[in-house]
Amino acid sequence: MPEKIERIYFGQGRDDVMEMPNLIEIQLASYERFLQRESLQRGKPVNKQGLEEVFQAIFPIDSPNGDMVLEYSGYSLDETNASVDEQECKHKGLSFSIPIKAKVNLVFLNTGEIRQKEIYMGDIPLMTERGTFIINGAERVVVSQIHRSPGVIFSHDKGVYSTRIIPYRGSWLEFEIDQKKDLIFAKIDRKKKILATIFLRALGFDSREKIIEIFYKTKKVKISDSREDKEMLLNMVFAKAIYVPDEKKKLYRAGDKIHPHDVEELLHSGINEVEVIDFDHAESLHSQIILNCLEREEVIYSRDNPEKDEPSKEDAITRVYTIIKPGEPITLESAEKDLHSMFFSARRYDLGRVGRYKLNKKFDYQDPGDTRTLIMDDIINTMIFLIRVYIGEGNVDDIDHLGNRRIRSVGELLTNHLKIAFTRMERISKERMSLKEAETIRPQDLISIKPVVAAIKEFFGSSQLSQ
Repeated sequence: MPEKIERIYFGQGRDDVMEMPNLIEIQLASYERFLQRESLQRGKPVNKQGLEEVFQAIFPIDSPNGDMVLEYSGYSLDETNASVDEQECKHKGLSFSIPIKAKVNLVFLNTGEIRQKEIYMGDIPLMTERGTFIINGAERVVVSQIHRSPGVIFSHDKGVYSTRIIPYRGSWLEFEIDQKKDLIFAKIDRKKKILATIFLRALGFDSREKIIEIFYKTKKVKISDSREDKEMLLNMVFAKAIYVPDEKKKLYRAGDKIHPHDVEELLHSGINEVEVIDFDHAESLHSQIILNCLEREEVIYSRDNPEKDEPSKEDAITRVYTIIKPGEPITLESAEKDLHSMFFSARRYDLGRVGRYKLNKKFDYQDPGDTRTLIMDDIINTMIFLIRVYIGEGNVDDIDHLGNRRIRSVGELLTNHLKIAFTRMERISKERMSLKEAETIRPQDLISIKPVVAAIKEFFGSSQLSQ
């Protein structure tokens, strides 16, 4: 019999061994946040997350003609009908699940009548203590997914400086700088490029003065016939348009450079003070890129509108919308509303908590808000920071850094999947509202649970992440 060899430990503190962590805690916690079963069992109100967030994202559902609305007032889990025995589900080929019911009110806006019903919305699988699901008798696990984090990314690739505002849900907004032309362009959902100043005009900054005010600090300077003043004013840029006193005639536009003969004309017109861009101010943008864009606008629009010296907000909206949805006829009012809701409506755009945190941190907001949509400051600061990166005053981000990645676990994945299904359900409800008779209509007649049931079945049964 061979001699027993004693194991020798060369390290110290071998008795202080860390306890094994709960390796499935992330799965259990994620699904609890989605279903909030413990809160419902204790009679506590649920938070706006997971399944509750899905319901609130879709409801209320308004009828096409505006005479009725479906309102949601909470969901419940039918514990009495839950399939409680995991082993029985495995033996009989059943799914370990629990029925969901939602309280829905049908409100008639003309009369104020309310018809309420608790509607069965399908069965949702329950998670076992092992972090698994039992679907049709087979035990399955939903794998977490790593994905690009929402937020803003600045990059430089093959001579192009670019930035992307990546939402959790919604349209991507990108800006890039053309080094050859020294211009900044905007792109929505990777469509054709458009001058960034045109995009700003479509959002409401409808004059050269407003655009210049965003990016540059200004100062007032005196004008005199002295040689020193003339030399000082040379190549300065007007921050505001110059008009002949007591007349509507425009002498110079905001953004125009001052030339030697311009000083004579200003003095001749009785103007002895002008407001110019202060490029020396620390907070001013030390770049001509925005001014180059304003000059480029003139080249684009003078062909179509010779009498205009700059595009209007209406011109900008039309040009932006024809790029986003080419060939689609739409009124100017509808185009403006659609463009605004694309980035500023919670129903269509969501940065997520992570995306909002990263934007607040990147731009060092003094009073960081918690809104999940974009705000104008996000767009402006993204453009300013990109230009600063371009001129060497800022740094690009490492897109492959794990700080720009995040984990989507089971609760979040199912939430996203159900939002698509509930959107289909909303479309069916609106169609039924326009077809049904108001006298006999009930909430259950308008809600179709087929898209929801199909989505749950697809997610757990055939999704790539369900194994």
